[in-house]
Amino acid sequence: MPSRKKTGMFASAFFTCVCSFVIICVVLATQHWMRSEVRFSGTNSSVTVSLTYGLFSGTCEQFIDAGLQVSEKTFQVADNLSNTKTKGTITAIIVILVLSLLSSLLSSGFTCTNAVSNPYQTFLGPTGVYTWNSLCGIFILIAMILFPVNIEENGLSVELARGCFSFLQTHSKSAHTYGYSYWIMLLIIFLNIACIIIIYLYDHARYSKKKEQERPIENAPKDVILF
Repeated sequence: MPSRKKTGMFASAFFTCVCSFVIICVVLATQHWMRSEVRFSGTNSSVTVSLTYGLFSGTCEQFIDAGLQVSEKTFQVADNLSNTKTKGTITAIIVILVLSLLSSLLSSGFTCTNAVSNPYQTFLGPTGVYTWNSLCGIFILIAMILFPVNIEENGLSVELARGCFSFLQTHSKSAHTYGYSYWIMLLIIFLNIACIIIIYLYDHARYSKKKEQERPIENAPKDVILF
């Protein structure tokens, strides 16, 4: 059985991994990644399309001239995308988040195993926890980079607006606000870092104690050494 200290440290790490797993599920499930105001101008009037969407679905509203709301409807992100580049990037983000979900799940399993037992394999110990938490954090960071690139470089919001209302004319300007579903991914990264720090503190303390036990003679009195 593991010591109380090990159980406590790995139980704390397990809690951070579970929180990370739950938040990734929330990120995937919710549609509050982005709120965009996309303006289109025509010969006689201007139209503003307000969008709120995530990776799978969203809502769009159309406003004409002085704020008159014409229609509101829901849409599926994949159905509104015809550009291969924007659709491919969204798919890549989803795949990356699923991989981060699996990494977080594996990290939870490793920390739980170490909290209740002493596995013999080295990779099942701190090394495995470092690996899976690092991968999870890297995946989340990549997703956080790819999404703004898809907005700014590939014109994701503009394409979704045109998918909602096909008769829109010339795009004039856009305003974007990132929602909580996007920003809470930072919390996932912090939780992964916290888990790594907890395990590092335990591993460092264990290593220091092991070194002290290996060299007891260095701290022994001289008369005991001579004897």
